[in-house]
Amino acid sequence: MADNLLLEFRNVKKHFAAVEVLRGVNMTVRAGQVTALVGDNGAGKTTLIKCLAGIFQLDEGSIIWEGKPVSIHSPKAAAALGIEFVYQDLALCSNLDIVQNMFLGRERVRGAFLDEESMEDAARETLASLNVTTIKSIRQQVSSLSGGQLQSVAVAKAVMWNSKLVVLDEPTAALGVAQTAQVLALVRRLADRGLGVLLISHNLEDVLKVSDSIAVLRLGVLVAQPGEHAGLLIHPRGRRSQRLRHAARLLQ
Repeated sequence: MADNLLLEFRNVKKHFAAVEVLRGVNMTVRAGQVTALVGDNGAGKTTLIKCLAGIFQLDEGSIIWEGKPVSIHSPKAAAALGIEFVYQDLALCSNLDIVQNMFLGRERVRGAFLDEESMEDAARETLASLNVTTIKSIRQQVSSLSGGQLQSVAVAKAVMWNSKLVVLDEPTAALGVAQTAQVLALVRRLADRGLGVLLISHNLEDVLKVSDSIAVLRLGVLVAQPGEHAGLLIHPRGRRSQRLRHAARLLQ
C-alpha cells in the first residue's frame, strides 16, 4: 500500500503560548481513498488542517507529500502541490454565477478579454465528470442553488485545478437527507477517480458510509487510524454497528 501514500504527518506538534494543540500527530492519507478525520471540538482537527494549508507553521515534525518533506507557507503553496480545500462556509460568492465562482481569481483570458467560452466548457465538463446533474445552468447565480448543489460546485471548483488531494470540512453540515446523500456520493466518486480525500466530520454515520480509513484525534493526539501508527484500529469494512461503537468509544 505504500505506492499510493499521498500525504503523511510525522510527529506534528503545534502550540499557542502554553496550550499544546497538536501533540505529536502521525497520520497518513492515501490516493484513491477517503480518509476521515474525526474528533470532538478542541481535538485539534482545524489546527492540523490549517498547518496543511500553510496558515499555521509547524512547531515540530514534518509534512511528507508524495514521499518528500515539504514546507507549506501559504494556501497558494498548498494549491501548487495539488492540495485543495473546501471549507464549511464554501467560499463562494452568492452574487456570481457558477462559472465565475469556479474560475474566481484564475480567470482565462484571450487577448484583452475573458475567454468565456473556454471557462464555460471547462466548468461544464468538470461538473459532468463528477456526475453533477441537478444544476440547470452553469450560468445561474449560486444564490439560487440548494445546499447540496452549493457543495457540488465548491467541490468541482477544487478538483478543476489538477488537484491530487481534496480536503472537505464538514461537507454535510446543515444539509437535509437527500442533499447529504448527494454530497456523500460525490465524495465517493472523488476517491474512485484516484484522488485522495480528507473528510473532516462530526457525523459518524456519514463517515462510515464513505470512508476507507478513519483517523481519530483526541486532545491533540491521534488515538486511532488503520495502519502502522496506532495500536487501536478502526476497520471501516467491518460490521457497521461495531465500527460506529468503536469510533464513539475512542471519542470519549
